[in-house]
Amino acid sequence: MAAAPDTAFCSCLNAEQLCEGIVAAMEADRIAMLQIKRVYEPAANDDGERFLVDRLWPRGVQKASLAIKAWLKGAAPSNDLRNWYHHDVARWDEFRRRYFSELEANPESWQPLVESARRGNVTLLYSSKEPEHNNAVALKEFVLEKLQVSGRGTGRPARRKRLST
Repeated sequence: MAAAPDTAFCSCLNAEQLCEGIVAAMEADRIAMLQIKRVYEPAANDDGERFLVDRLWPRGVQKASLAIKAWLKGAAPSNDLRNWYHHDVARWDEFRRRYFSELEANPESWQPLVESARRGNVTLLYSSKEPEHNNAVALKEFVLEKLQVSGRGTGRPARRKRLST
């Protein structure tokens, strides 16, 4: 004989707790699109909020043509780290480790990206000629990890809070 469903769990929730649970589930199911593009590529309708994530302004680009929400210089690698890496792919793993350490020490620099990704699409703009090994690629990885930790905007379930009765 099958066990009866546990109705005691449902009856102990008040309306506010139930609404909080529904909202959390909806947020966990939303998938944020976080993409990267070179600054020289045209803006697209599905770009969402666009952020320039280089420390230096890209050559030959006018500010108005980028259609950016913000220039997050602080989210870019430090000048020392940028000069050390100098797009040497052999240093990629160590670059990422050092860059992530810089980002952890400066959360206000990347927090706008996490907040925007929770609301919708985000595009990180970079000027490097190297499409696979640049700070925007690493920053995207870092931001996606932060979204997963918070359980929002990644399609993964949020960490569940125990509801009090």
